[in-house]
Formats: sequence, structure tokens, C-alpha cells
Amino acid sequence: MKKQHGNTRLFCQLSAAAVLVMSANAMADEAFSADSKWMTGDWGGERTKLIEQGIDIKADYVGEVGANLHGGYNNNKTARYSDQFGLGVALDLDLQKLWGWDNTQAKIQLTNRNGENISNDRIGDPRAGTLSSSQEVYGRGHMVRLTQLYIQHQFLDGKLDVKAGYFGEGEDFNTFPCEFQNLAFCGSQVGNWATNIWYNWPVSQAALRVKYNITPEFYAQIGAYNQNPSQLEHGNGFKLNGSGTKGTVLPVELVWSPKVNNLPGEYRIGYYKSSAPAPDLREDINGQDAATTGQPYRMHDSKHGYWLVVQQQLTSHNGDASRGLNVAANATFHDKATNIVDNYQSLMFVYKGPFDARPKDDIGIGFARIHVNDQVKKNAELANVANDVTNYDSLSYSPLRDTEYNYELNYGIHVTNWLTVRPNLQYITHPGGVDKVDNALVAGLKIQSVF
Repeated sequence: MKKQHGNTRLFCQLSAAAVLVMSANAMADEAFSADSKWMTGDWGGERTKLIEQGIDIKADYVGEVGANLHGGYNNNKTARYSDQFGLGVALDLDLQKLWGWDNTQAKIQLTNRNGENISNDRIGDPRAGTLSSSQEVYGRGHMVRLTQLYIQHQFLDGKLDVKAGYFGEGEDFNTFPCEFQNLAFCGSQVGNWATNIWYNWPVSQAALRVKYNITPEFYAQIGAYNQNPSQLEHGNGFKLNGSGTKGTVLPVELVWSPKVNNLPGEYRIGYYKSSAPAPDLREDINGQDAATTGQPYRMHDSKHGYWLVVQQQLTSHNGDASRGLNVAANATFHDKATNIVDNYQSLMFVYKGPFDARPKDDIGIGFARIHVNDQVKKNAELANVANDVTNYDSLSYSPLRDTEYNYELNYGIHVTNWLTVRPNLQYITHPGGVDKVDNALVAGLKIQSVF
């Protein structure tokens, strides 16, 4: 693992201190109790008291291992580990309880990511990479980031909800749970494929989100997010000024949460538009092939896309609605002139509580298809001709990309209420969409803990 930078060391020191404080205040019979919500327990009842006063301190950890068992670009077998800490630095504040501010909340969250990813050089050709990732928690640098800093208020008896501050689009738009380890089945999928404009967790942006509850089951929302690529740079995890701004991302979404046979579901349809200039994937400023002419790529004044998310519980288990079969599907479609991935689809099934002896475990299986824009493939073909390169093994060869398929089978072991361990197997067909790369089998292990 790479040497940690100063802010990472500081974060770890603060995290360790927070854990020590938590442990010191925990009753012996509550810390590490399987029935507790938190590994460090209720701190002798102090934690519950704080929540009742409007302060909810959260600390969590996610760690993921990926090992290449077979195939891929480099079949020299190894294992990689990546993780994310959120220890003792997340606060939920109910300001009505604290200061008498009606219907108002605020939140601050810091995160720290570390480690390496098996997908970058073992599964995918480094010249093309992979489209998804076998370790979804990897990415956005080994550093501490301010992930959330916002205030939220409800108006009109709760019908109108306004949220302002620093946060990411995927918290409210195109949201999706993370019950898998492969990125193609985890979290907001628009952010994975809307190249360089929609930043998923843990990156935050100056943002405003307005939601209106039309009925108890149906709401509409719109947002505005500062598009600032400099916030991705190392050392800018706490950047709060607007220097480097390129434009604004404007998402809109309709969300319906019905009960079907008394079982919960959620259906989302949305659209986004970025106001920032975006380069064409193939044409130069004169409308010719840029790979052939060598002229700068043509710039478009915006880019856009839309999405659909379906989640529905299909069955209960012997009348227990907390157990049963759930189905989910995602689809995103993107600007064909400017976006590398022009469409993506996935389908997942998760059965919660499959065995009476393990009622809180779950088993999941997922299938995903990620299609690279045809213009990207054509551009690479033209570049290879222009550079007089025909040998795939040449370092200057541009791999031709088409479609990548990802599959995952996992089993979530509910060890305690604060610890879940999820072993999994992943199969990647045409990693990076490059058919010259061998299909790959990856063994994974995901650990999720709440302190």
C-alpha cells in the first residue's frame, strides 16, 4: 500500500482517538454485542441520549478484497485490498431538537479511501482499463474528503424539502443500494458512466436539491450541482471555492414508491444535462475525423442522458416481509456525441433471509451490460491507421472497445447487527469491452462494519 499523506495520517489519528473514546464509554456487556447496532455499543446509554437530543454520531468501515483467479489481461495471480473509513466523523443533527429550528437537519461527513484495485492492470488492459470495477469502494485518491456538508429544511407541512450545501448527485438522484461488490451493481449508475461530469461518493460539490412530495408515494425533484473537475484532484478534498468550475449539472427525477401486494417498491425515471463544454468523441473542429487530421476535437456546449431504476420486493417468507425475493433493474442512456459509454443495463435478484437458521443473511446474483459508444471504437481504428499500428501488443496500439459484461454471485453473512461479511464470485466478459482480453474470474470479499 502506498505511503499515506499528511491528511490521511491525521484522519487515522482522529479516528483512532474517536474509537478509544467510544470504547471507554461503552458498557462491557454492550460493546461487541451481536444485538447492538454498533460495534462499540451504546456507550453506557450515552449514545441513545445523544440521538434523542438530535445528535447521531456515525462511524463505519468498508473493506474489499479482489483476487484474479483466472483470465484477464495479466493472469499473474494476486489479490488487492481497498477500503473506506468513516470513523467518528459523521454527524446527523436534528436542529429542531437542538435549537428549536422546526423541520431542519444538517449533516457533515468525512471519508478516507486507501488501497489498490485488481481491475486496473490484472483484469483490464491498462491502455483501455475496465468499464466497471471488481472493488467498488476503490477510487478518488488516497486522501480524506469532505463528502457531505449541508443543511436541509422542510416547508409546507413537509411537502417541500430543500437541501443546500456540499454533497453529490447520487445521494438523491438515481440512488441505489450497494449490496454487491462489483461497481456495475452498486450505487448511482449514472455517475459511473456519465464521463467526467457526475461525481459519485465520496466526492462532493456545491449543490442545491429541491423535492416536492405530490402524494405520500410520489415525488418530483430537481437539482443543481457545480461541475468542477478540480475537486477530483489530490489535495482538494476540502475545497470549498468555485475556482475551476466548468458548468452545472442539472438532474430532474420522478420517484414512485408503491406497495405491491403490501410489499415495498421504488421506481425512478430521470434526466440530466450538463452545461459544461464537452469534446466530441470523433469529429474535429471542421467536422472531419480528428484522429486522422490531428486537429482539436470539436466542442459541444452541453451533454445529457437519462435513467430508469426499478426496485420491487416480490415475495415475503412465510408471511415475514423482512425476508423474501427482491428484484432490481437499472438502465442509463447517454449522449452519443460526447460520452464514452452510451448505454448500460443491469438486472439483480436478492433473497433476504433464505434460511430459517440465518434469517438476516442474503444471497444475490447480478448481470450487467456496459456498451461503449461506437464512435470510440471508430476513433481508435482511425488512430491506429494514422499511427501505422496493427499489432495489438504494440504499446502505441489503441485497443478497440465494444461491450463489457459483468456477473456477480454473493452471499451476505450477517455476523452481527454491526458486521456483514460478503464473499462473492465475479465473472467479467471482454474486460474494458476489449474482446482480445481473456474473460476473467474474480474472487471477492466485502466487509461492512458500523462502529
